[in-house]
Amino acid sequence: MFKIRPFFMLFVIVTICNAQDKPSPLPIADEVVNYKIEQVASGIIIPWGMAMLPDGTLLVTEKSGTLFHVKNGVNTAVKNVPKVYKRGQGGLLDIALHPNYEKNGWIYISFSSEDVEGEGGNTKIIRAKLVDEGLTEIQELYKATPNTTGPNHFGSRIAFDNEGYLYFSIGERDKKFENPQDITRDGGKIYRLYDDGRIPADNPFVGKPGAKEAIFSYGHRNPQGLAKHPVTGAIWEHEHGPQGGDEINIIKKGANYGWPVITYGIDYDGKIISDITEKEGMEQPIHYWLPSIAPGGMVFVTSNRYPDWKGNLLVGAMKFKYLELLKLKDNKVIGRQKIATEIGRLRNVIQANDGYIYIAVEQKGIFKIIPN
Repeated sequence: MFKIRPFFMLFVIVTICNAQDKPSPLPIADEVVNYKIEQVASGIIIPWGMAMLPDGTLLVTEKSGTLFHVKNGVNTAVKNVPKVYKRGQGGLLDIALHPNYEKNGWIYISFSSEDVEGEGGNTKIIRAKLVDEGLTEIQELYKATPNTTGPNHFGSRIAFDNEGYLYFSIGERDKKFENPQDITRDGGKIYRLYDDGRIPADNPFVGKPGAKEAIFSYGHRNPQGLAKHPVTGAIWEHEHGPQGGDEINIIKKGANYGWPVITYGIDYDGKIISDITEKEGMEQPIHYWLPSIAPGGMVFVTSNRYPDWKGNLLVGAMKFKYLELLKLKDNKVIGRQKIATEIGRLRNVIQANDGYIYIAVEQKGIFKIIPN
């Protein structure tokens, strides 16, 4: 009988690990400092989501459950914010304005919630209006089920497309072998709704037995970046990989993005999750990071204030404490550059309606990048 010798097994393990631990295909260039950074808010410990109101003031979510209205450096806590399920990565998460906010006043918020079935919590999407520094007309649009006590992978980002559809992400709640590949279960998905929470009849899984009909794409891990491409109108997404394998994807209707069947990462304990990175019927990322950068938020630069960055993508790198500029050509990443090195754990980045880039940094607050 053939015996598998220990050194042979070690060779196989090392070979597989090396195959999935090759560095990102593009090196990153050092920053070129042609800007200054100005702090616009402090005292917000884990700022998660940001949105600028038409008057130039900011709404900022703090993960512990407070929504701040920031005006001239003063943080006012907004009243009547729903109770959040505070555990691990859960809390008060993203915030976005309706594309026609000036006409209808709708604000969209994602957070981890204890509502509905089971102990623990899961991601919930609401909309509300801001009146006299308080939320009113609160409407629930979606609540993922079931609740679980797990502390990880709630998602969640919010974006609108050119047709006014609402997209949002929910992480797979650390149940990689149960949720992301199963369209009858919430978690590990990108969802699409009308702005009032109704499910579009042309969503890809409408009418499928048992399917969660709000699902637009599946096979995701923990998506914490969503942004509309300014030219094509497509929704782009980034998600956290395990140890290695953070990804950027262009979201397609009904597409499967592979997690955990395919991945460019390995588990945190060094174990192999999958020994393949490609499979027929599963989408490839347009970019992946090895090692992981722990991406936080992303935005396309369209402002004329930043001519050297215009047309490219900004992503926060929480792990390495900088903002990353991804240079694009024909939906491909062709270059990478550091910005704001050593700024701290950069949780989010937006381009506000004043044309400036704002970044949210854990333990520090909100900063504006001002070009020279």
